[in-house]
Amino acid sequence: MRCWQWMVITVSLALAACHQPEPPAASSESHAPTAIAPAPKPVGSFEPPAESSIPNDEFGKQIALGRQVFTDTSRYAKTYVGNQLNCENCHLDAGRLAHSAPMWGAYPMYPAYRAKNHHVNTFAERLQGCFQYSMNGKAPPLGDDVLVALEAYAYWMSKNEPIGVAPPGHGYLKLPKPAQTPDYARGEAVFKRDCALCHGDNGQGQRVADRTIFPPLWGAQSFNWGAGMERLDNASGFIKANMPLGRGNMLTDQDAWDVAYFMNAHERPQDPRFKGSVAGTRKAYHDTPESLYGLNVNGKVLGQGVANP
Repeated sequence: MRCWQWMVITVSLALAACHQPEPPAASSESHAPTAIAPAPKPVGSFEPPAESSIPNDEFGKQIALGRQVFTDTSRYAKTYVGNQLNCENCHLDAGRLAHSAPMWGAYPMYPAYRAKNHHVNTFAERLQGCFQYSMNGKAPPLGDDVLVALEAYAYWMSKNEPIGVAPPGHGYLKLPKPAQTPDYARGEAVFKRDCALCHGDNGQGQRVADRTIFPPLWGAQSFNWGAGMERLDNASGFIKANMPLGRGNMLTDQDAWDVAYFMNAHERPQDPRFKGSVAGTRKAYHDTPESLYGLNVNGKVLGQGVANP
């Protein structure tokens, strides 16, 4: 790992640690680096190979490139990215961490039928969707260097796993339905208490050296309305297992549902499948209690979309 990558990870963990009773002193520009202990691995979770075991050959070069695309997407795949996110903003620890949709949990499950686009998808097609929705960009063509590198990285990470068997920790944590209906005001209180330090009072995240460290959660630079994270079940499961960063499972289930609701009750870029009607788009793609698209929240119908400034 390059020195700047270690610096970025250290700064990320330091800012997450600022929730502790004795936070590190802050300069006028940033918080002082302070390491925190990583969250314990879930029992029975798959252990992906160490980065140091990437082979020193031509295939290894593709694996290493895939990792670079994954951790600094806007630099290594900038042609296909339309926001300030990197793949690892949702797939934590360079796609290695359980319950944050790790790559080793996804690769062995494809090809697979997806109701989202009503056909059997290859893994490469699944990656195309990530660029189109989560990255609010455009799909790299099949066979593109970016897709080949990401496939190589995911394949290498998934070595020794059975094909077609969902391993523990794949995808996002599945939370039971909350005791109370998710609520904007309660979610806002959780956000201010546990999320704003890293993601900002306005939810727009933080950048260091022109690289996103803490991602924007809504607005023009976030994922669009077609991304899986706009669903309350996905967002709440991810938040419960992983947030605040490095201290997953600290929030109650109700907190996770409430703050997911608060996050997704803000406007974001339009669903690329939009054909001119918010109501029609909801009926076609978002007709579920898990989506706020097309619903009236706080006097505004969500799904109008926001464009890059």
